[in-house]
Formats: sequence, C-alpha cells, structure tokens
Amino acid sequence: LLPLSSFSFCLTATLVQERISFHLIQISSFANQSWAKHQGSGWLDELQIHGWESESGTIIFLHTWSKGNFSNKEFAFLELLFREYFIGLTQQIQTHASQYHFEYPFEIQANAGCELHSPESPEGFFQAAFEGSDFLSFQNISWVPAPEGGSRAQKICDLLNRYEGIKEIVYNLTRNTCPRFLLGLLDAGKRELQRKVRLEAWLSSRPTVELGRLLLVCHVSGFYPKPIWVMWIRGEQEQVGTKQDDILPNADGTWYLQVLLDVAAEEASGLSCRVRHSSLGGHHTSVNLVLLAVIVPVILLIIPVLGRKK
Repeated sequence: LLPLSSFSFCLTATLVQERISFHLIQISSFANQSWAKHQGSGWLDELQIHGWESESGTIIFLHTWSKGNFSNKEFAFLELLFREYFIGLTQQIQTHASQYHFEYPFEIQANAGCELHSPESPEGFFQAAFEGSDFLSFQNISWVPAPEGGSRAQKICDLLNRYEGIKEIVYNLTRNTCPRFLLGLLDAGKRELQRKVRLEAWLSSRPTVELGRLLLVCHVSGFYPKPIWVMWIRGEQEQVGTKQDDILPNADGTWYLQVLLDVAAEEASGLSCRVRHSSLGGHHTSVNLVLLAVIVPVILLIIPVLGRKK
C-alpha cells in the first residue's frame, strides 16, 4: 500500500492580464440552389452575449448589458446591415455556385470582430472558412486568400477587392465600430465581468495500466473568470509531463479543470499542484509569482499498487 501524504497543492493569487475580444460567428448552410440558412451569434471572449433570430432578422440580447452603450437606433442600423448582408450573400452564392465549383450541400463559416490590447491599440479581423477550412480573410484594406483556399479563394478575393464600398464597410465595422462597442460592453457589464469566484482544489490518484505507475490528478473547480494556470511541480521545478484537459463549464457559470501527471509510484513523493488565479487574493502587478501561498494537506489516499507482492 502506498500512502500519498506528501502530496500538496499551492494556491497562488496573480493578476491575469489578457487580451479581450468581441466577435461575431456566422454559420451559413446551403442545401441546394433554393435553400439556405444563416445562424449568427455574438461573443465576448468565450461568453455568448448575442444571438440572431434568422426569421425576423433581429438581434437577440442574452444579457441586460448586451447592448453596451449603443443606442436602439445604432442597433436598428446594424440589424438592417446584417439582414442585407445575409440576403446579398445568399443571392451571390446561389448565382455563382457552379462558377466557383461549390457543390451542394456545403457550409460557410465566418468569424469577425476586434481584439483589444489597450484602448489605443485595437485590432480588427474577419476570417472566412469553407467546409471548416480557412478560405479568406480581410487584412488591412484588402481580401486575402488562405493557402488552403487555392485558386477558388484567389478568384473570389479578386472579385471582392473590386468593391471599394464593401471593403470600407468591413474596415469601419472591425476597426472603428467594434472597438467602440467592446469598450461599452466592458463598462456596462463590468459588475458581472469583473466578478471573481474563489476556486476549490483537491487531489486524487489512481494506478495506470502500466505496472508501478500512478496518474496524479489535480482538480480545480468553481473558478471565475476563466483564465487560470495550473501545474504539477516538485519544489520550484515545473513537471514537463503535466497534461491539462479542456476547461469545462459548470452549471453555475464557473469553470472546472483537471491537470494530470503520470509518474512512477516511487517518484510521487514531494510533488505539488500549483494554481494561480485572480480570485485568490489582492490585485498586485508584482513580477513575484507567489503572492499568496496556502499549503493544504491532502487527505491520505491508500492506493493499491498493481502487482504488489502478497
């Protein structure tokens, strides 16, 4: 029997400075020459805050602050713009599908928006994909084909680049309108967006299929916001075999994460799981990585080692 009483985890408070973005996701499905469906959604980083009602051509606001500081008049204009965009896209695709060798059924995806590093340095973007593969993007003031798009993407970019009015609209939406809207969202939603929920962390382990090895699991749950750093360490040395699962949502809007380490049973002693998250204490910008450390003893776990001698 192997007691794992030497395991511990270290919780560290640190201020996470990250870029933040607002982006629209479009999924357009074309079943045949006469049927098309468009889906749209608006996202603040990974939080959905808008939907799109395709039948009425209206924006769905999923939070009380989803309008940011934009007026109803501004949203009415944007709704009109999006409706015209979807109508025009449908007509152009169905008219020229055979010319550009689009074989039904197919799907087009687009991701457009802006990213904010600071109020003075926003970056706009517009990327489109065909059947899940990069197809084209809007860079500076021109449409640029993706290598995966081949000659078909090049031809479509050549066509789009003839329309100066469309390029000007896309540029203004991604470089001017979007950053202004994003700043308004951050202000209107700051109470919810800046909330911090303190996490819970615990450790577990289990034998692997390989004789004499253990899978150590560091569980971190209930944290908000999403940015987090978790690592298995020995002393101050990060363990290169650390593997992180996807961060998954909890029902209450917080997040859950597992971080794994496969080790020989005799090497488990002295390992720790270190967690850094903004909910764990003050908001200092010191470069010191350890601002607050709480060493929590782990409940003794008795793990049978496979193949032990009776």
